[in-house]
Amino acid sequence: MTSGLLVILFFAFLIIGIPFAFSIILSCGAFLSITGFKPLVLIGQRLVTGMDSFPLLAVPLFILAGNLMDKGGISRRLVNWADYLVGRMTGGIGMVAVVSCMIFAALTGSGPATVAAIGSLLLPTMIRRGYKSRDAAGLVAAAGALGPIIPPSIPMIIYGVSMNVPITKMFMGGIGVGLLIGGCLMIVNYFYAKKNKISVEGTEFSLKGFLKATWNALGALLLPLIILGGIYGGVFTPTEAAAVAVMYSLILGGLLYKEIKLSEMPKMLIESTKTSAMVIFIIGAANILQWLLSATGLPSAVAAAAIKVVTSKITYLLLLNVILFIAGALIDTIAAIIILGPILVPIGLSLGLDPLHMGVLFVVNLVIGYVTPPFGYNLFTATSISGEPFSEVVKGVLPFLLVEVICVLIISFVPEIVTWLPSVLLK
Repeated sequence: MTSGLLVILFFAFLIIGIPFAFSIILSCGAFLSITGFKPLVLIGQRLVTGMDSFPLLAVPLFILAGNLMDKGGISRRLVNWADYLVGRMTGGIGMVAVVSCMIFAALTGSGPATVAAIGSLLLPTMIRRGYKSRDAAGLVAAAGALGPIIPPSIPMIIYGVSMNVPITKMFMGGIGVGLLIGGCLMIVNYFYAKKNKISVEGTEFSLKGFLKATWNALGALLLPLIILGGIYGGVFTPTEAAAVAVMYSLILGGLLYKEIKLSEMPKMLIESTKTSAMVIFIIGAANILQWLLSATGLPSAVAAAAIKVVTSKITYLLLLNVILFIAGALIDTIAAIIILGPILVPIGLSLGLDPLHMGVLFVVNLVIGYVTPPFGYNLFTATSISGEPFSEVVKGVLPFLLVEVICVLIISFVPEIVTWLPSVLLK
């Protein structure tokens, strides 16, 4: 009964339009005031505790690194390199978009940043070569969802910290998933291009030209290897890797490419701070709700009740996918991980599912929410850079969203896609 009151208060505040983090704080404060369940002073303590985590320092650092890469000319060099690689294929410019998003994802770990950086460069060319504006925006929005899947990934860091799953294993598990989804998007793009007779005007392949493009993009291409190689090789932690990414991006874009000007730094720092503060504050607020839910015994009660109904892994995985898909479309990914993780994950563990498989599946499901209406971050970003109405971008993303949903189902029932690489490299 007490848990029910907490949940009712939370949704009541959300419905009347109070921002997510403040809805959590107000509902928890009101709950404690009404019931006297715990001292009200614990609200402030839990808020600070939720934000006081060394691994969470990676969040603002990766956000800053992403801004530095965007301003430093790194994304443009990646696009030129990808054009040499796949630009002459059927639907080549769409292939370039997907490949560029996959590589940029491995640099920033951010979906909206990937859409903004790659989309602003490629959308005009895609439209000129025959893509409908809405479909070009939809493809870039869908490919941008690879940002939080291919490591480094901010949602995976949050999940690892919250659910005590090694972040290094989460990152490795995301590599296979990212390649699967990226490959499937390229297949759909191929048939789209063939059906709509998209012109092939990519850069004619030549070994000399490709080597030159590779040399120009070498600094950007080396960054994922340095970050992920350092993490997997035990040289530095994911948090330290984020600091390395910032310094590397600053040196590359500022000193070597000379595209980051000193006068632009204050603006980039302010933008990064604003985004980071929003994310970290939500995490701190969600920690209050997570603590109260655990204290009132709601996760255990839900798990016990669900076990009586959900008696097989297949049923559980299907139900989990539906719940997370809806949650990803409606609420912030970070908050969803912290709130839903303690409730849903114990059920899967009790059925014998692998914690790593569940963690990556959890994140991927929620990340698909980035391209799912009504609140998909990537959709809003694609709408902004394309100039298309939101409803048109939604129509454009639907075939690519469908293939991503199919990929989620494949990942659900073929856990080796997630677990194989970590099992081989981290024995």
